[in-house]
Amino acid sequence: MSLLSSSLAKNKVYKLKKNGKVVVFTNGCFDLIHKGHTTYLKKARLLGDFLIVGLNSDDSVSNLKGENRPINSVEKRSANLLKLDYVDVVVIFEEKTPRKLINEICPNILVKGGDYTKEEVVGADQVLKNGGEVVIIPLVPGYSTTKMINELKEKGLTSQDCTD
Repeated sequence: MSLLSSSLAKNKVYKLKKNGKVVVFTNGCFDLIHKGHTTYLKKARLLGDFLIVGLNSDDSVSNLKGENRPINSVEKRSANLLKLDYVDVVVIFEEKTPRKLINEICPNILVKGGDYTKEEVVGADQVLKNGGEVVIIPLVPGYSTTKMINELKEKGLTSQDCTD
């Protein structure tokens, strides 16, 4: 389990695929990891031999979620993901979407949560064009980072109470 640059991840994927391994890719902010995330990542890993998580950089998360996000820095978020034994590699990306990263590493399977359709998944066209597959994993009802933050606010706590 390690944090890799996109070029090192590309080399790793090349070697894995050369040896007949199935590489799965997913991405997200993974700001406050909850049961929905862990269930999703476990299911994603079961689809292949190796799971790569593309992780939005802090600036990327702020652009997507607003100026008060992320709660945890990219260093903390990547370390938390790498503590999960079903996550093999984390690759941080700066862009708003992982399109460039997906194109570079060319996974066999691209996975997203049930709040997306296959047509909405960024990079799906690239993966399908290369003979890969796109899989949508249903969400675990009742779990979301935004919901967790709102519950903290209702209790008079701050998001800092959730960081390591």
